[in-house]
Amino acid sequence: MGNLYLVRHGQASFGADDYDQLSALGKQQSIRLGEYWRERGMVFEAVLTGSLKRHRQTWEGIQQGLQDTQLQALVWPGLNEYDSEAVLHSIHPGPLAKPTTPELYKHHFGLLRKGLQEWMHGRTQPVGMPLFVDFVQGIQDALAHVRQHHSGNVLVVSSGGPIGTAVGSLLNTPPESMIELNMRMRNTAVSECVYNPKRTTLVSFNTLYHLDTKPFSDWVTYT
Repeated sequence: MGNLYLVRHGQASFGADDYDQLSALGKQQSIRLGEYWRERGMVFEAVLTGSLKRHRQTWEGIQQGLQDTQLQALVWPGLNEYDSEAVLHSIHPGPLAKPTTPELYKHHFGLLRKGLQEWMHGRTQPVGMPLFVDFVQGIQDALAHVRQHHSGNVLVVSSGGPIGTAVGSLLNTPPESMIELNMRMRNTAVSECVYNPKRTTLVSFNTLYHLDTKPFSDWVTYT
């Protein structure tokens, strides 16, 4: 039986022109996670990441903290996040103000929740995005790859949407619950599973053990 660690990327650049870029804190969060694992003798057999910049940068930070220069990540596009802008525009075609205040922030994520519900139930199809069933299949294919090809510690670096969907699928939750799992996920949070050739089972969700001491208490972020 192996252990699978699903890690959400470090803090990205929410509100900037290019969200798909780790902030300085996001880089620190990633390095700290790698350091935490190195201090405990963690060794990974394999690493899978999505193809987004924030996935690659998070893995690079973890790898720096691990002080492992040999392990190469397998890039798996099925682990990529949904396009939040496309989701928003599918239900709100007009321009949206950047969420720079608590009220606009709440409005932004309220619309995103609604857009995700519409997409998941097949009532809208955001431009450039797969059908929701195909989005789910891409994630399930990654988990199946791990079961078929590995038996030790495997790291997956992805985003809140794919990880929330993976966890929801393992727990057989409705789509609305997958959205809430996604929205509650913190940057560089770890969700742990055990796996064998037949199944993957959730052990823990959204943990931040690497930030669970006073020097890192203000490193906890959600975007």
